[in-house]
Parts: sequence; structure tokens; C-alpha cells
Amino acid sequence: MLKFVYTFIFLFVITSLSAQSYSATLSNYEAYKAFKGKPLSDKFSNIESVKIVYDLKSKKMYYFNSTLILHHYDFVTNYLNYDKEVDVFNKENYSDTENGRNYLLGNLNHIKGTEKWIFELAASDRMPIPLIENFYNLILKSSFIGSDLKFYLNNPEKTEWFQQNKFKIPCVKSDYIFNDITYQEVVSGNTVGILKQYKIKDLEKVQPNRDEIIILDGTPDILPDVRGIIVNELQTPLSHLVLLGKNRKIPIMAYTTVLKDNNIQKLITKKVELKIEIDTFHIKETTKKIAQKSISKKKQLIIDKSVTDLVDLNIIPKKGVNYIGSKAQNMAYLIAISKDIAKDLPFKTPENAHAIPFYFYTEHIEKKSISSLIRELLTNQHKDSTVWINHQLKKIRDAIKKEPIDPNLIRKLNETFKNAAFKNFRFRSSTNAEDLDDFNGAGLYDSKTGILGDSIKTFEKAIKQVWASVWNEGSYTERELFGIDQQSVAIGVLVHRSFPDEIANGVIITQNIFRKNFPGITVNIQKGENSVVKPATGEICEQFTAYYLPSQNKDEEFNVDYTSNSNLNNNEPLLSRKEMIRLNLVCQKIESQMNRYWKKNRLNPVDIEFKIVGENRDLYIKQVRPFNE
Repeated sequence: MLKFVYTFIFLFVITSLSAQSYSATLSNYEAYKAFKGKPLSDKFSNIESVKIVYDLKSKKMYYFNSTLILHHYDFVTNYLNYDKEVDVFNKENYSDTENGRNYLLGNLNHIKGTEKWIFELAASDRMPIPLIENFYNLILKSSFIGSDLKFYLNNPEKTEWFQQNKFKIPCVKSDYIFNDITYQEVVSGNTVGILKQYKIKDLEKVQPNRDEIIILDGTPDILPDVRGIIVNELQTPLSHLVLLGKNRKIPIMAYTTVLKDNNIQKLITKKVELKIEIDTFHIKETTKKIAQKSISKKKQLIIDKSVTDLVDLNIIPKKGVNYIGSKAQNMAYLIAISKDIAKDLPFKTPENAHAIPFYFYTEHIEKKSISSLIRELLTNQHKDSTVWINHQLKKIRDAIKKEPIDPNLIRKLNETFKNAAFKNFRFRSSTNAEDLDDFNGAGLYDSKTGILGDSIKTFEKAIKQVWASVWNEGSYTERELFGIDQQSVAIGVLVHRSFPDEIANGVIITQNIFRKNFPGITVNIQKGENSVVKPATGEICEQFTAYYLPSQNKDEEFNVDYTSNSNLNNNEPLLSRKEMIRLNLVCQKIESQMNRYWKKNRLNPVDIEFKIVGENRDLYIKQVRPFNE
């Protein structure tokens, strides 16, 4: 009987809390659960959040139901009789002073499955330190959390204050949160398939079936043709796995403990339904049918072999995509943009940029030792054998590297670069099957360095290695999945000076990918030459969104919201505030100009690669392409 009474009281408390819109206190975790919802931003998975308002005039605290009431502004207008417009609300209540403020606004976040509690302000909130500390202490007094509560330093200003020892409350950086995340939505969606588990090394010899959802013990270089993928490593949001997954629209998630999860292990070999959401996932046995992929007609690509000389990208080629490829064509656009906005928003593009046209590649692979191998690959009955295909692809690559290159091409390159200020040059793929609206080809092809006059790192060797990458396992497989006719693929080579002295490198999407219908750019950046798109195991890059709110336009009101800081840089910011502001403005200008060049009828987000180079920390933009959402 006593047990029944306790159960009844417990259920009564939960039911009562759920029916409430707000409370002055949170007495336990059950009270928190009754009010919790999703954070406004999806920058972290596995986070639950309750929004908080403290009324400075009445000195009252409000924890409110964050599922029923999505925004702080909604709460104060509907429950506290606030009657001003949202622009006024933002200006007054996110300012750097208490004067004019009606409220303190915050979020009480919890990392699921841990005892980590994080007090967070909006990245755009300029709340001064005394108010932050007062707000923190008010949460301590009115909640059950106690010493587990930490204040999250989510922007450069707060990080700088912390470095100057100005805070008297416990503060944490992004690594405190990031290190405890076990789940990450990579590509959301629903799928049905047979659950199977593979080791990464198995994929070199075994091809998973198309009706499978696969579990992997790492990040694959090549995405198998399957119904869904679960990896045990967290991903950089702009990594090649993420971009290729989004392009292919295949549900993918990262779950660091998947190999130890008994509930999932019990489902292996069974038909399951997998549902991947931003903050959670669901997997269960099912009797639903596995959807069949439709086979579309082979897509023919254009190869224009009429251009037989190097192309100087300081002049925009006409229809260059057809004879030098998208990457080189886009570089010509970038060079033109950099000249156009040089006075107001200076940035650099790689010097000595030229393109080797398709002509030289097509001539090279028509040699009998190469063409016969390609013909055998595309007509052979063993096409379903991963081992045979990979072996044949390697034979093609080896044949491309073995045959001598047209000496006229090397002569043209030596003549073009003989007076250049640089001796080291980067040779990069520029095919007609990458950087397209419906096929980004991220990470499929190779880039190599050649040194002018060097006997080992020769121009010839670099070019042939880039050409051979057309027949990489990953590039061949991805084109097959997208129905691209392999015989209509051609590769140009984008050539420009290389960067042995880069301080940092990064990728930008000109969109706030963590918060829909909200302004901003999303930036991933890493120290030195360390890769952002294919990070080594254990490496965490710096990630942030940067934006101006619609009512803000001054540099001092520029907002940065960190997701993580680089663990290769002691979790300290890699860019100064001034550099972030310039990067944001440059990217917005590139987005608008590129959409004009591409003749788009609206602003579509773009994918930009950049570097910070040399003692002067020059900003170089080295690539731009459409972002495939």
C-alpha cells in the first residue's frame, strides 16, 4: 500500500509539472524533465535544455516549459505582459549593461546520461560579468543542481574574460561538453534494412549488400551502397563523410558506444527500422519492406577536347566547365571577385593559377595500355566483385602513372612558371564530375605537389597521380551510384602555388547549419595543415557559427557561437575577432557573386575552403562550390 502511495505521489508531481507552463524553482531532475525541450541550436547532440527568465524588476525567477514555449520572447509577452516589439526586446535585453534591461535570459542545459549541467547565455548576449555571476547564483539557489553547475564560455568575448581571470564562478569551454557526447546525427532520416556489422578493413574485400544498414568500427574512406550507416567516431560537421552522405541522402549517425550496446548488438542480422533525429535515434526490429532504389538512365557528361593549351585563370574562361572542369572554372570566378572587392574586403587567391585542360588527359588514356584496362573494367561480368573491381582500378591507375606524359605539356608548364615567385606548385583535380549542384564529389579525387626543376617531386609525377585518381575506388563507386557514365568522365588539373607555411586551414558553409531560418556562416578550422575534412583520430577542430542579427550591423555587435575549439591549439581560438568579422563579410560577398556567375535566381549557400598564411596572416580563399543540403 505504501509503495502505491509513493507511486501515486510521484505521478501526481510529474503530471502537475507537465501541466504547468513555468515554475520559480526546480526541486529535482523530474521537475527539470517536465520542462525540458530541445536547445534552439543543434550544435550539440545529446543535449536537453530548459529556458530561464529572471525578471529584474519583480526579482522573480521563471523556469518555463521549453517544449510548449520555444522562445524567451514568447514567454515574456504571453506570461509577463511584455508589450514591445522583438527588435526592441533583443536590443534591450541582450545589451552590455543592466540599464534598460527588463530580464536576464539564459538556458540550463544538461548532457544526457551525465551529471554535467551547463548554464549558457545566447552567444549574442553582451551581459556584463556581475550580472552573469548574479544570474548563476540565482540558478544555484532556485535549483537542485548545486556544484555541478558550470558556466559555458561560448564566444570569444567570454573566453577572453576567462583568460583575464575576471570570473568568480566555475567556467568551462566546449571540450567539457564535446568530450561527453556519444551520439551525433550526421544525416537525419528513416530507413529500413538488414543490420550488419563490418570492420573498416573488411570493406577492402567485402561489399555490403544494398539492403543493409551497416555498423562500422571507424570512418570509411568510401561510402558503401547501403540503406544506412552507423559509425563509432564523431564527425566534423563539414567532413567528407558528412558532405557525401548529405549529397547521397543516406541516413548516417555516429554513436561512440555502438559496438558495446547490447540492445543494438542483439539486432544484428535482423531487419530493422532506423530513425535518425538531431538529438536522438530509434532502432527496432520491423516487418516493413525495404525500399528498392530506382535505376536511372546513365548521365552523360560533356568533354570538350578543343582547348589544347594551358588556361590562365586570371581571365574567366567561357564554358570552361566543359574543358577544364568545375573547380578550375570556379577558381577563375574567385580571382575575379578578389579583384572586384580588393579595396573594401581584401582577400587573396592562390598565385599563378592555371588549368590543364581535359585534352591532355584524354590523349593520355587513349594509349592502348590504359584504354584496354578501362574498357575491360566497364564491360566485364565481374563488376559485382569488390575484389576484382578494386584490383582492376589499381591496374588502371598504375598504367596511367607508367606511361610517359606529353612532353609539350611539361614544356608549357616550365615556360609558364619559370619566373614565378614560387617553386612549389599544387596540382588539384578539376573534373566534370565534381563541384556540381547535384554531385559535390568531396574528397573523391587527389591533389599532389610538384616542384619546379625537382628530380623527385616532378610536375609529370604530380599530374599523373592526379589523373589516376579518376579511377580511385571511392570516385568510381560514387559515380556508379549517381548513374554517371564512366566513359564520359574527364579530368583537368588546377595548378597554383602551394602553401607550406599555412597557419590554419578551414571550411565554411555560408549558412547556419545548426539553426534553421537563422542568419550566419558555419566555420570549421584547424591548426596548420591538419585536415578538417578528414581529421586524424582524436583530433577536434574549432567549430563556430558567426552572424549579425538582422537589427545589428556594427562590428561590436558581431556574434560568434562556439561548438568546439581545436585540441591542437590548447582549446584556444585560432582566429581573432577581427579575422572572424572579415571572414564573414568576405564569404557573404563570395556567395552573392558566385550565384550571379552560376546564374542562380536566388542566393544559395556555398562551400568555401580557406587558409591563413604567413607572418601577416593573409586570408586565402582556395575553393568555392555549391553546397548541397
